[in-house]
Amino acid sequence: MDTLTPQERSARMRLVKSCDTKPELKLQQVVRDLGYRHRKSQTTVIGKPDMVFATRRRAIFIHGCFWHRHDCQSGRRIPKSRVKFWAAKFERNVQRDKYVIKQLRSGGWHALVIWECELKDCNKVGRRIRRFLDA
Repeated sequence: MDTLTPQERSARMRLVKSCDTKPELKLQQVVRDLGYRHRKSQTTVIGKPDMVFATRRRAIFIHGCFWHRHDCQSGRRIPKSRVKFWAAKFERNVQRDKYVIKQLRSGGWHALVIWECELKDCNKVGRRIRRFLDA
């Protein structure tokens, strides 16, 4: 059972941002510190990657562990109410992520997924990004 009223739940869900989230801003800072230039949230690229490096044909996605079901503590958490709804939603998210990566690859792009929990170690993420972009 949901502990919030429908109006309270609606208000809380409206606060969930779709772009310029804290993890995105942190990742953008890592990329800037590495000296790379990128475009944000390009709608012309399938899947609307969080960062696009068009001349390199590279795209980076920053996935929230909860929403995209990462194998970490946050990604394994399941809401207590409307369990069937959330299970179906999470499954659609995971399937869409796989489809988008497949479509990018078939179009000659390379994609990298950075998980929100990985941003705890920005140096490690920076090394991954450098290898990805310089390959």
